[in-house]
Amino acid sequence: MDGLTISNSNALLEKGQTLKDLRDSKLSIASPAAEAKGANGEKSFADTLKEAVQSTNSLQKDADVKMQQLSTGKTDDIAGVMIATEKADISMKLMTTVRNKIINAYEEIMKMQV
Repeated sequence: MDGLTISNSNALLEKGQTLKDLRDSKLSIASPAAEAKGANGEKSFADTLKEAVQSTNSLQKDADVKMQQLSTGKTDDIAGVMIATEKADISMKLMTTVRNKIINAYEEIMKMQV
């Protein structure tokens, strides 16, 4: 895949490399983990989405544990609990927005005439 991906855009922003520079600098030896990611070592959209869902889930669990600790008196770090709760809330809102965009795109594709 020669298009601009998340990993390519990060390299573009951080190192100032173009897509041609990235292609030239990649090694031709692929590890088994890289083969699972794809021919160019890039993650698929499904893998990226799965990681985002897992990250959101872990943030939700962390916020839940911190709220339980606060309510049982095991901690008095209200600021930490609020920060964890807000991180989980923002992550959930983002995932909801992404889900809605994916559904809208699917509906638009289904409306297309072949």
